[in-house]
Formats: sequence, structure tokens, C-alpha cells
Amino acid sequence: MTTTATTLIESEELRDLRAAVAALGAKHGPDADPTAVWAEAGKLGYLGVNLPEEYGGGGGGITELSLVLEEMGAAGCPQLMMIVSPAICGTVIARFGTEEQKRRWLPGLADASLTMAFGITEPDAGSNSHRITTTARRDGDEWVLNGRKVFVSGVDIADATLIVGRTEDARTGRLKPCLFIVDRDAPGFGRRHIEMEIDAAEKQFELTLDDVRLPADRLVGDEDAGLLQLFAGLNPERVMTAAFALGMGRYALAKAVTYAKERTVWKAPIGSHQAIAHPLAQAHIELELAKLMMQRAAALYDAGDDFGAGEAANMAKYAAGEACVRAVDQAVHTLGGNGLTREYGLARLITGARVARIAPVSREMILNYVSHSSLGLPKSY
Repeated sequence: MTTTATTLIESEELRDLRAAVAALGAKHGPDADPTAVWAEAGKLGYLGVNLPEEYGGGGGGITELSLVLEEMGAAGCPQLMMIVSPAICGTVIARFGTEEQKRRWLPGLADASLTMAFGITEPDAGSNSHRITTTARRDGDEWVLNGRKVFVSGVDIADATLIVGRTEDARTGRLKPCLFIVDRDAPGFGRRHIEMEIDAAEKQFELTLDDVRLPADRLVGDEDAGLLQLFAGLNPERVMTAAFALGMGRYALAKAVTYAKERTVWKAPIGSHQAIAHPLAQAHIELELAKLMMQRAAALYDAGDDFGAGEAANMAKYAAGEACVRAVDQAVHTLGGNGLTREYGLARLITGARVARIAPVSREMILNYVSHSSLGLPKSY
């Protein structure tokens, strides 16, 4: 059962789920093969906790799925594709897909036998849905897609990609966003690996769509629903990014706390000194505060309050990203030179933590959103 928007204490069921996922994460650890972790998480039903039971899922919501990702990250084996495959793609298909699409994709997304990527960002438009240049036009019983996408995660391991394109409104002539499922081997669908400095299992790609022809049934949902369907996936994306950041921050903090208890200088553990203890305590407080907002955002979304969830999800993503960066930074400082060694596994998080500030939307754009939508201030653009 999903928590309500006002519940601050996790149910016994959620606590049991958290403990079970933590045990799975501890079993594998930070050096595990991410493919094996993904497969076992799917087999145990953790990847599909948010998907409908009639299609092989757990019947829960983003509350449960964000919990899973957070605990996996806290164990040192985060699964970036959880943000994409079950959270964005699974949610959109479950809410707006046809019966055939649900039967085709949801069971596989739930048990890890299928994976789906998500393509929205473009070289010139970023994630601005109003400037997306990837277009889809009708040609008889088919759709024809043309355009480019960048920073698309996991395309090499995905069976298909959910592509955000724009179609022309027959009444107004204006372009509106629509979602299409594109198989990985579709003719005209190309990909190029983008070399990244981040040490992550999931690779990033640039996609090209050159007259990619799709059957009519590859359109997800109502052609006229537009932004409603798009944000049905983007709000969970922000909640899950917060969970990703929280898990990373908790992992770094736990490493630092253990070190501060064991490392002795001048006959006392360094954690007994307030210069070490207070920054770690502050990092813990900030992570816990961000978790509360993440839980609120997830609960609002699961309760069907898309507008309220939008505000809370953006705030959660912002808070978790900031808390994660500070936690990682303080953890590295606590370990000193050891914080930069491969043995302790913290240095790689210095770059990784910044992802939560940048993707899927920058902290500055979140501040824009809050200033406009929450505070009613005028736009500068």
C-alpha cells in the first residue's frame, strides 16, 4: 500500500521492502556486475514494484520504486536505468498505453527481460519540450520520425527507446509533443556513443532518426494529450533522480562515518573532533530533509495530484542533488588522501554527484520553476 501525501512514517510493508532491497545491495556491493544486479532485482520483483499487478508488477507506485533505487544506491550499486525504464517508460505506458502496448512491454520491464530507454534531450533544445525539433508526420498508416537526441542513457542495452517527438495539430498547425516507441533495430535509427568522464556502467548516446517509419500503434497514448503524458513521465523522473542522489550521498556518508570512527590520530578517533563530526552531522541532516521532500513528491504523484507532484518533485530533486554533492565532498575531505584512492571508492563520486545537479534538469531551471509556479514571480524568458 502506498503512503498518502500526509504520512511521514513508513508503513511496515515499506520498511520490509527497504530492508529486503538493502540486503540485496549488501549481497552485491559496489564492485558487483551491474547487469547481474539488474537481473536479480527484476527477478525479485523490485524493478516492477510501481507497475500494475495485472501486467506483472507489484501494484505499488513511485513511492516504492524510489525506495528501491535509494537503497540500491546506499549499498553502492545504484541502477541508473531504474529512473528510465520502469519509472518513466513504465509509468507512461501503464497510464496511457493501449492494452496491446501494456501487454507487450510492462511484464518485461517489471522482470528485467526487457529494458527501455528515453530520448527527450536535443543538442539545441535541451529538455525544452517547446523547442524540440524531432518531428513525426503521418504517412498513411505509419509515422515518420526525423531528428536528433543526445545524452540518452543505456540505448545499447535497451530493446526500444521512448522518443519524444512533435506532431502537427490539424486544427491549429502548431507542433505538440507526442511519445513513440522505437525499436533498437528500426531502419534509420542510429546511435553514437558519447565519451563521458563519469565512471558509470550506463553509457550515453547521441541518436539520429532519419525517416524512421513506425506503425501507427507505436504512438503511446492520445495524440492530443501532449504535455499531460510527457509530464506523467517527467515527474517520476525527478523523484527517482532524487532517490539516486540520496542513495549516493548515503553511501558516501556511511564510508566517511566508518572511517571517522576507526581512524585514530593523537590517541583519539578523528570523529571525536567537532571539525569532523559537525560537517558529517550536517550532511546527514540535509540528506534526511531531502528524503522527506522526495517521499512527499512520490506520495502526491501516487495519489494522482500531478500538479502538486510537479512542484514537490522539482524541489526534491533540487534538495537531493545539493545534499548529495555536499555529502560526497565532506566524505572525501574526511578521508583526506584516502578519499582519492580507488580502494575507498569515493573519488569517482565527485563527478557522479554532480549529475544529480545537472540532469535531468539543472538546478537553475528548477529555481525558475519554483519562482514562477510556486511564488508567482514573472518570467525572464
